[in-house]
Amino acid sequence: MSISTLEGIDTSFRAALGRLDRGHRLRKVSKTVSTEYEIAGLMKTHDGGEALLFEDVAGYEWPVVGNLFASPANCEVCFDTDVKNFRQVLAGAIERQVPPEEVDSEVPAQEVVHESGVDLTEMLPALTHSLADAGRFVTAGVILARDPETGVNNASFHRLQLLGENRTAIKLDYGRHLRAAFEKAQAKGDDLEIAVCLGTDIALTFAAAFMGSQMPETADELAAAGGIKNSPLLVAPCTTNGLLVPANTEIVLEGRISCTETCDEGPFAEFLGYPSGEGQAPVFIVDAVTHRRDPIYPAINGYGRETIMLRKYVLEASVLNALTDAIPTVIDVELTSGGLHRFHLVVQVSKRSERDDGLERNAIMVAIGCLKDLDQVVVVDKDIDIRDTNEVEYAIATRMEASRDILVIPGARGHEYIRVGASGIRAKLGIDATVPYADLSRYKRAEFAPTALEINDSSLEPGTWTERLLGAAG
Repeated sequence: MSISTLEGIDTSFRAALGRLDRGHRLRKVSKTVSTEYEIAGLMKTHDGGEALLFEDVAGYEWPVVGNLFASPANCEVCFDTDVKNFRQVLAGAIERQVPPEEVDSEVPAQEVVHESGVDLTEMLPALTHSLADAGRFVTAGVILARDPETGVNNASFHRLQLLGENRTAIKLDYGRHLRAAFEKAQAKGDDLEIAVCLGTDIALTFAAAFMGSQMPETADELAAAGGIKNSPLLVAPCTTNGLLVPANTEIVLEGRISCTETCDEGPFAEFLGYPSGEGQAPVFIVDAVTHRRDPIYPAINGYGRETIMLRKYVLEASVLNALTDAIPTVIDVELTSGGLHRFHLVVQVSKRSERDDGLERNAIMVAIGCLKDLDQVVVVDKDIDIRDTNEVEYAIATRMEASRDILVIPGARGHEYIRVGASGIRAKLGIDATVPYADLSRYKRAEFAPTALEINDSSLEPGTWTERLLGAAG
């Protein structure tokens, strides 16, 4: 895949909000709203639509923005690009690393600094999301850390549950790079320094959404963000630790994950729609909060489209790279909305001769091998619009013969949160909804002549036959 760039595109958080506003993708909510259930409820009601800016949050000075990346339209407007180019841009995070550039002047992220008397419950308009949640959670923070052995910068998303004053719980899933870095520090008896960036450069936001299978532990994700931008990410040192943070970040929580202190964490409404269980989690101790003079606080619903949209393009770029390298007939891919942009994939192929028959099944296996969480892969011909669910279902209805075209791979590894599975083990399903090359002409759909209809508005004026007909019908 050729690598496109974002030359000349300002990827700062505020520039992205400005593009959303000008593109009519930012809806302002002027009425007073509450952080307890109401904001999250409104975000869920308008999930998949425009971003929402809550200008008046009861009890807090800072406005809240939600659903920022909750739809393909929002993502593409934020980056001023289309889906094809955006996936190529994201591929730059893997294939082209551009190290960050440290600035030595005062930066917006540190216009205001609080190093004492920090009380996150009073300062942050953090939300109580679903009725099942254990409390208030910070959900949109990009968490920066440095591996204590390799020195590699890591960026990732992890939820923080407010505990009071300057402490939060931090959910560290097994298999994640941040947990590995924490365990290395813990083994030495050290806390792990981290910085939580709220409202940060959107190139870093998407670099942080890459998972381990797409972004190796040795990859520096500050440099990966530069790869997306194709220019250095401008950073500044934290005020209380040695980490670097994007200079234009809205709010930064500086601190450390305690190597000894744990607490109860959860439940919380996860992206699958189910509340997570309650369990023990490490404690994040906040040593300082820095922010712009007039910061905007971002929020992400755990059970919302934004959670899964952040990874849609990243995962598509990864699997499309793998497929086009291995299978010459692959044209395009789509992680479907109904499959939470993670579990169901549609692959579009173009057969050029009979020698290409069967490659569609190879594509199924390559895709499943590339993305562990995939549970279903449907392969269709090039005349099927893979972003139209009706078209894909049409292909299955008219081109798939169940006794011949269904492939089942039992006992494969998937996502551990899928409750129908057994600790992440379940069968994978492949559906070959393509036509053999020799039969393509027999399956060609009927075409119609291109036409255009000019509407004569005068036809609806009083006295026309249209009105008389409608009147007679009444």
